[in-house]
Amino acid sequence: MIEYIGQNLWLFWVIITCTCLIMELSSGDFFVTCFAIGGLFGIIASVVCLPFWAQVLVWAIFSMLSIWLIRPRLLRRFHSKEHERSSNADALIGRVGTVIEPITPQESGYVQVDGDQWKAVSDSGETFQKGDKAKIVSRDSIIVKVKKYNKSN
Repeated sequence: MIEYIGQNLWLFWVIITCTCLIMELSSGDFFVTCFAIGGLFGIIASVVCLPFWAQVLVWAIFSMLSIWLIRPRLLRRFHSKEHERSSNADALIGRVGTVIEPITPQESGYVQVDGDQWKAVSDSGETFQKGDKAKIVSRDSIIVKVKKYNKSN
């Protein structure tokens, strides 16, 4: 088998390229993809019968060029800010909840958002009564800061 691959080095580069693409499925940062692109050029170098050391050199050069030239464009295209979604507690910012325990400038209370209760403090020193609507403006660890909610904000 090794002798066969030695005589058909293009197969070695196909294995490298496919392995890199499979590894990229688990990372998603397009770093390993650049080595797969280098592998494609390694296949071409093998087909034109360059010696193995030259094929490795072609693979290394095109992999580095891909990291430098192609990867930034792929990252901008697929990982742009408009596709980013907040998750976990960060997704609370901007949401409106119902005050279930009064909030005063001196003491914290609780706000309920989608069935979850969050410890809350007033962002601007306002007092909230039970049943008031409050908009979450920021968070610090597990404590959210809220302001009075009205339809205009």
